[in-house]
Amino acid sequence: MSEMSAMNRKLKQTVAETISKQVEHFNKTEIECLIREFTVLLGEPAAPGRAVTGLDRAKFRSILHNVFGMTDDMIMDGVFRTFDNDNDGFVGIKEWIEGLSVFLRGTLDEKIKYCFHVYDLNGDNYISREEMFHMLKNSLIRQPTEEDPDEGIKDLVEITLKKMDHDHDGRLSFGDFEKAVREENLLLEAFGTCLPDTTSIEIFEQRVFQEQLEP
Repeated sequence: MSEMSAMNRKLKQTVAETISKQVEHFNKTEIECLIREFTVLLGEPAAPGRAVTGLDRAKFRSILHNVFGMTDDMIMDGVFRTFDNDNDGFVGIKEWIEGLSVFLRGTLDEKIKYCFHVYDLNGDNYISREEMFHMLKNSLIRQPTEEDPDEGIKDLVEITLKKMDHDHDGRLSFGDFEKAVREENLLLEAFGTCLPDTTSIEIFEQRVFQEQLEP
């Protein structure tokens, strides 16, 4: 083992140690595996000598698409924004691990917060009629026979508001969303798939945690 790779290993362990004290749902070994996966996904910097700070939007979206089967651009952008805590346009190593802890293993509470954040497209702490309309329009399959598909979506938005808008102000606050999801868990992803399904999670965890741990 060269000095360089020994040093990298030491650094990885130190980083894993620090992050494991701040992030739930992963143990230190799993965090080391996630750091290794992050490094692989990051690849080489495009410009020599330029340090890469994290996964940019394009790289991150291709991971969501290729690894977790997501296809909706608007939702993938929302997931990127939710992972990118400091809004610097990159998902850094700690953001990656914090995001994945909810994405892969989050409690219902954590997932409610996460999904709400993804669906709040403009970050004003409400999911508006317009935001619902755009997300539902993107996620529903159009029927070629429909006269005006937008009308059907507008009706769906009104039905959704009637069910979820507890304070009747014509938009969903976090409180509205949380109450609705607790009463009916299926509403967690009401506006589009922003969490991976169990099969994707199992495949990802097996590849990253088990295969990397084998000698």
